[in-house]
Amino acid sequence: MIASVYDTATPCDWQEMNMKASGVCRITKMFWKCVFSSTFSVTGWVCYAEKTHGSLVIPHIATTKSPQQIMGSLIKDHLARELGRTPDSIYHVTLMPCYDKKLEASREDFTNQQLHTRDVDCVITAIELEQLLQRDNQSLASMDSVQLDFPWSKTLPSNSALVSHQGSGSGGYADLIFLHAARELFGNSHPDLQYKSLRNPDFREVILEQDGRILLRFAIANGFRNIQNLVQKMKRGKSSYHYVEVMACPSGCLNGGAQVRPQDGSSPRELTMRLEAVYESLQKQVPEENHTVQELYSTWLEGAHSDKCVAMLHTKYHSVEKMTTALNIKW
Repeated sequence: MIASVYDTATPCDWQEMNMKASGVCRITKMFWKCVFSSTFSVTGWVCYAEKTHGSLVIPHIATTKSPQQIMGSLIKDHLARELGRTPDSIYHVTLMPCYDKKLEASREDFTNQQLHTRDVDCVITAIELEQLLQRDNQSLASMDSVQLDFPWSKTLPSNSALVSHQGSGSGGYADLIFLHAARELFGNSHPDLQYKSLRNPDFREVILEQDGRILLRFAIANGFRNIQNLVQKMKRGKSSYHYVEVMACPSGCLNGGAQVRPQDGSSPRELTMRLEAVYESLQKQVPEENHTVQELYSTWLEGAHSDKCVAMLHTKYHSVEKMTTALNIKW
């Protein structure tokens, strides 16, 4: 039995507010020639970085949890306390467009070892949901719409419709952090946010320039071919980017590997373009205007810089040591 259904609008706003703050902090410190950053929203990229490049890349990945895992913290910690339940008595299922989200949910970092329960118990992909509906001869189009549940505050949001964020359909991190950094670091509240495609449409960059000097250089890199090229530049000290939004799937999350396939004969890229148009048409959400997030900082996390805030909203990454066996030794 499904007790409640929530959307990830609040976790998304929370993640983006944390990403903007940490992104500007990293750029300000300039602890390397340039600051490379991404987020745990892309599990495939994180696993690749941990297994293949370790200490070269891991220090430059943003530690903010993905919306899926922030929702896991909200439900298994905050909501469980509000309901007078233990975390292991709640079964939390997420619906995602990516198979790798199953790997993310299974990480030990997101497990309560004492109660033997995960923050996210099960991940169902869009394709799997479609298969379940087809098995029972059901269709979403034939079902009645219902209001989503909202347990995070006694005050319901004024707008209960689906919302989007400025930027790409993969979270819009590059746009949000670029605009925030331009305003906070250089006093430019209206920078020209025009991306230029480089080698291919899945690798784009945007710069903030003043008096002929480049102040910020951001990029969006989708697909492992572009990611590998970017990492090779980092190894050679040739990467000039302050921030990179990385997505493992070509065209980003809207083209996730577990996304529903087009049924009208169109290509996945054509479907992605239609999804991007629909996403763009939704009302834009400004994370700082989400009063629920501000309220939860006080009532749940004991402040925006508390130890509990770090534990609930951030994670760690781990280099995976390569095993030397007779099978992988080059004789």
